[in-house]
Amino acid sequence: MSYQSKCKEEAYSHCSSMKSDFKFSNLLGTVYIQGNVIFSEDSTLLLSPVGNRVSVFDLINNKSFTFEYEHRKNISRIALNKQGTLLLSVDEDGRGILVNFKTRNVIHHFNFKDKVYDLKFSPDGKLFALTCGRFLQIWKTPSIGEDRQFAPFVRHRIHAGHFAEIISLTWSKDSRFVISSSKDMAARIWSIDSAEKDLASITFSGHRDYVMGSFFSDNQEVIYTVSKDGALFQWEYTKKPTEGYISEDEEESDLSNYSWRITKKNYFHIKQTKVKCVTFHAASNLLVVGFGNGEFRIYELPTFTLIQQLSMGQNPVNTVSVNKSGEWLAFGSSKLGQLLVYEWQSESYILKQQGHFDTMNDLAYSPDGSRIVTASSDGKIKIWDIVSGFCLATFEEHVSAVTAVQFAKKGQIMFSACLDGTVKAWDLIRYRNFRTFTATERIQFNCLAVDPSGEIVCAGSLDDFNIHVWSVQTGQLLDTLSGHEGPVSCLSFSNENSVLASASWDKTIRIWSIFGRSQQVEPIEVFSDVLAISMRPDGKQVSVSTLNGQISFFDIENARQVGNIDCRKDIISGRHLEDRFTAKNSSRSKYFTTIEYSFDGLAIVAGGNNNSLCLYDIPNEVLLKRFIVSKNMTLNGTMEFLNSSKMTEAGSLDLIDQDAENSDLEDRIDNSLPGSRAGGDLSTRRVRPEIRVTSVRFSPTANAFAAASTEGLLIYSVDEAVLFDPFDLDVDVTPQTTIEALENKEYLHALVMAFRLNEIYLINRVYEKIPLDNISLVANNLPIIYVPKLLKFIGEFSMDSQHMEFNLLWIKNLIVAHGKYMSAYKNEFAGSLRAIRRFIARVAKEVTGVARNNKYSCKFLESTDGTTGNGDVKMEVDIGSDHDSDEEIFDASDDDQEGWMGFSDKERKLPLSVDSESDEDLI
Repeated sequence: MSYQSKCKEEAYSHCSSMKSDFKFSNLLGTVYIQGNVIFSEDSTLLLSPVGNRVSVFDLINNKSFTFEYEHRKNISRIALNKQGTLLLSVDEDGRGILVNFKTRNVIHHFNFKDKVYDLKFSPDGKLFALTCGRFLQIWKTPSIGEDRQFAPFVRHRIHAGHFAEIISLTWSKDSRFVISSSKDMAARIWSIDSAEKDLASITFSGHRDYVMGSFFSDNQEVIYTVSKDGALFQWEYTKKPTEGYISEDEEESDLSNYSWRITKKNYFHIKQTKVKCVTFHAASNLLVVGFGNGEFRIYELPTFTLIQQLSMGQNPVNTVSVNKSGEWLAFGSSKLGQLLVYEWQSESYILKQQGHFDTMNDLAYSPDGSRIVTASSDGKIKIWDIVSGFCLATFEEHVSAVTAVQFAKKGQIMFSACLDGTVKAWDLIRYRNFRTFTATERIQFNCLAVDPSGEIVCAGSLDDFNIHVWSVQTGQLLDTLSGHEGPVSCLSFSNENSVLASASWDKTIRIWSIFGRSQQVEPIEVFSDVLAISMRPDGKQVSVSTLNGQISFFDIENARQVGNIDCRKDIISGRHLEDRFTAKNSSRSKYFTTIEYSFDGLAIVAGGNNNSLCLYDIPNEVLLKRFIVSKNMTLNGTMEFLNSSKMTEAGSLDLIDQDAENSDLEDRIDNSLPGSRAGGDLSTRRVRPEIRVTSVRFSPTANAFAAASTEGLLIYSVDEAVLFDPFDLDVDVTPQTTIEALENKEYLHALVMAFRLNEIYLINRVYEKIPLDNISLVANNLPIIYVPKLLKFIGEFSMDSQHMEFNLLWIKNLIVAHGKYMSAYKNEFAGSLRAIRRFIARVAKEVTGVARNNKYSCKFLESTDGTTGNGDVKMEVDIGSDHDSDEEIFDASDDDQEGWMGFSDKERKLPLSVDSESDEDLI
């Protein structure tokens, strides 16, 4: 077997193995649920708890990622140490997970056995403190000791003294003291060092409501306490008021005359609302307070000057955080899932995000794979950027639940179907609705399909049994396709031809030729209600998911079944809280409600009203991989086993409503609808939300797929950036041997070895040293397995490179040599070709800009005789023509020529950019 064929075989096997290499990579659609948000030490990252996961937003580079690990319940507190290496997150039950923040690996699990209201690392990073019920616990930060043994959690000290639960804590600047605030309407100072125990055991009492926060001033001589009813007390260490005369020397020497006393009282004067969160930035003396009516204020202390007063809505502000420099403020609101980063000096928003208020019903990838559009029951359509994780735009024109969204082929137009009886077309360049399609009667549309050309849009409804067809250009109803004897449940267009597949509750599939003369079609019997349909990208096969838990495959041309997968044994439905049986014995939701073909049509991903995402291999009809959607036990359908200790004759103990025992009135009031399963805040439902997947879609780049679930928009991808995959490494492949091969002019061998080592600097060096005359030869003989890697490298390298022609020659020769294979396996080259496209677009923009700027300068120089006034200097300008008599524009030295990587004098032509104002300097 030749080396070329061997590499091709490895490429095919590598591509097939990638089908099951998908891993969880990000969570979109939800930016904040509950808990605290924190900044990193350098203020570039914002960490936000999203359910039982933690999302990280890079505010500088506009990127985001979500940690792969999950808690058993929603996260209540997170903390990051000063060095930015350790992340500690604790859920509602007090179970903590310690994570290496740099490598994103879980280090240790620990159970604190009580609810944790606050958690903070000390400023020096050696300790961390947490509130566990009414106790304050001090723990040593996990590190490697002198014996090189890793000690995860070692408790340093535990303090007791409060009579109720501790709400918050604050470290002193020197990491010697901790001040705690409690529901017993008092604050207390605790010492880390036992020698200072007597000095620090002080109680600050006097408030008439919960103390929400206590803070040290920058010099640690003043302490501020803020209560829930809006009172701010300033405490200072001053002398007692004395009744007789005492000399100053005697008074200064007697410390018994000094104590912490209230020196000033201030009030926020808030009506019908309470303080929800508060923080203090000691370096700039800024106090930031969030209230229950959505308002937040910024005060300067100790003068208590109101600097700003703003509102982020009508819902409570649940958390507030300030970055190290005091310039950015981060706010989180649980009710609507809002997350804000506000720069108070410029009065501008750095980040302003909000997720869907209700369940996501459908999603669609843009044709370039860079954005995802989601439709929700709250009547909104949101566009999410995959890299940043941020919402780019929100459409609110629909007045009811949006059931389906889909892109036209070019990606500039999007369509949506809604229960309000309309189908709308959206312009994604101007972000507006430019067409609204309606039927002759007011019916609710539940499915949608768009012709690949973008000229025809079809929609089906549960109210009648017809398919409605509109013209996008005119907005008129062209036809009504009738034939189904039950509600139309789903539609799907072929990407290659205008063939429409429809499925109905009448247990049939129908294939329609939209532009054909005859619309009479024969139904294909399925023998069960069809819940989902998907057409293979080449338009020759269609798959359906049915109510009996089967995925069936049909050949469209012959109208016969060619395959079937029994999915019931692969589905993990999970048990509900009221179930008296385990998940294994549950028959609930043993079917899939959404399916989607992969890019090559050889795999299919399926999801439904259960806790499973299944990836199947179609030719072999086997399960490739099963993904667990969520491990969050606050949702129904995620638990597997029965906990007999919580089962009573009246049912599970977890079903007993304990809200009436809360001490806060606002926590006892229940404004929810009894039995509401959809809509509203999760915490106000009387019926627990269920885990379910409403839609799955593959990315056009073929390296990821997305699932719209109860937890948010889950992204599963093959991580190509982190993947270290050197091919055929042996002892002879080293950087030294690669450089030796390069010096011996064995360019192909050197390039292959550089890719085997996967070292960017080495690939860069070999790439630049290959002469122009050898580019075509190297490109032709390069094994196909390295072509996508080289194209991706060129796309990234060329964005910052000055050698445009050199990079374009490489691209041209690679496409000429391997274009046939690239056309057959587009999914392998989608990412690299996107980088190349970005580079070419940049080149075109710069070249046209240079030509436009130099237009009149070139005409002026052409109109002269090419000499200056004294006739000593001659200048010739290359304006793009290829003449044999062209001479050098510049007299480059030998040092300059080395940087041109083998260009000849004729090929080394630079565009001349002359400012119109400096034309007279040339004469």
